[in-house]
Amino acid sequence: MARYRGPKTKIARKFKEPIYGEDKWMERKPYGPGQHGPNKRRRKESEYALQLREKQKAKYTYGILERQFEKMFHTAASKKGITGEMLLQLCEARLDNTVFRLGIATTRRAARQLVTHGHVTVNKQVVNVPSYSLRPGDVVAVRERSRALEVITNSVGSSHQRWDWLDWDPAALSGKVIALPERAQIPETIREQLIVELYSK
Repeated sequence: MARYRGPKTKIARKFKEPIYGEDKWMERKPYGPGQHGPNKRRRKESEYALQLREKQKAKYTYGILERQFEKMFHTAASKKGITGEMLLQLCEARLDNTVFRLGIATTRRAARQLVTHGHVTVNKQVVNVPSYSLRPGDVVAVRERSRALEVITNSVGSSHQRWDWLDWDPAALSGKVIALPERAQIPETIREQLIVELYSK
């Protein structure tokens, strides 16, 4: 299954944001990569470059490759509402992202691995497809025989942030999708309108 396997810090420095979570190297070098460091003279970016950068930022943040991301955009464009917001809702509704938001995994990469290894159920059925799209009312849970896994117990124990659109039951290690999040509820600093403009050319 295709996914980005390269260095995470290099990508985070490219966008000047810790898009993969806390990163000590990102804190030490909060500027773009390159041998000339922060003193390198950088040309003013074109409108296209800004749009492309924002699309790449969204793709790397959610761990989605180009073909799938473009398909998600066309799905979002066919829905009623603001296309950019619909796109981010589709990204948030992915199973791997929801596992991450619930605190079952500490990162989206870890959540993707838990899903592909069959440790997660949706409505009591094992689903091993990270891109599986959830709907309001779906219940995501840790598979019963996987609840003692150290990586899961450590993640659940250290996670304190909860989200308005997800209802978490710590006793059952399960969460219910109450609704799709509104734009104001999504913390990622992605300028989705630039992505819409890029695909609309």
